[in-house]
Amino acid sequence: MSTALARSYLFVPGNRPERFEKARGAGADAVIVDLEDAVQPEEKGAARNAAVAALDAARPVWVRVNGTDTPWFADDVAALAQHAGVAGIMLPKAESAEQVAAVLARAHSALRVLPIVETARGIASLNALCGAQGVLRVAFGTLDFQVDLGIDGDGEELDAFRSQIVLASRLAGIGAPVDGVSTVFDDAAVLEAEARRGRRFGYGGKLCIHPKQIEAVHRAYAWSDAERAWAQRVLDVVQASGGAAVALDGKMVDMPVILKARRILGV
Repeated sequence: MSTALARSYLFVPGNRPERFEKARGAGADAVIVDLEDAVQPEEKGAARNAAVAALDAARPVWVRVNGTDTPWFADDVAALAQHAGVAGIMLPKAESAEQVAAVLARAHSALRVLPIVETARGIASLNALCGAQGVLRVAFGTLDFQVDLGIDGDGEELDAFRSQIVLASRLAGIGAPVDGVSTVFDDAAVLEAEARRGRRFGYGGKLCIHPKQIEAVHRAYAWSDAERAWAQRVLDVVQASGGAAVALDGKMVDMPVILKARRILGV
């Protein structure tokens, strides 16, 4: 599974080890064994042990550990961060570079961190989080963020914060951020529209809570046939122009348009 360019991260509860293999085979770009939200306090230790038992260096997974302010954080990191079967640690309620450093202090050299921005303090610390050593990209924990700020809605109500995360990621030179989960999994059209909206904002992937969501998310983060056809037309008219100014469909084709066309076609 790809991690650096993952479009989809599929959560699997850490206290449901019978689902681990199913999650690995569901088609997501990355799997996250969840020791945090999905696990009740009395099951934290057992879930951690189950996660460790299932690790496979040939098929590394991500693990969402418990937050740095919980009594389980240190044991989670000690048990998992040095294991070759762990590709990375997802850090919930991330609010400082020091929290990221606390993970890396007990980690193997290749381990990466994916902080989840879920609070007002996380937004305020975006530049430090995105620029912290070991951070691959950040995720936007939209549901908890709404609760923390008393926001009612995950549409335009979050637009300003979405854009801040994209900007901070770009300035830090890390991967495009990962959009938060959707509670919809039985309506592929709605889910794809949500994922495409995140992509328009500059996001590069989405957190998934059910295997049914993966296909729609992948469609949303793939270039459509129409987009590829447009990109090819752009490059064709540019080549035919011999360097002269050129227009396509009544619009000037300048360098930003050419660069977008090249990005779509991967050339």
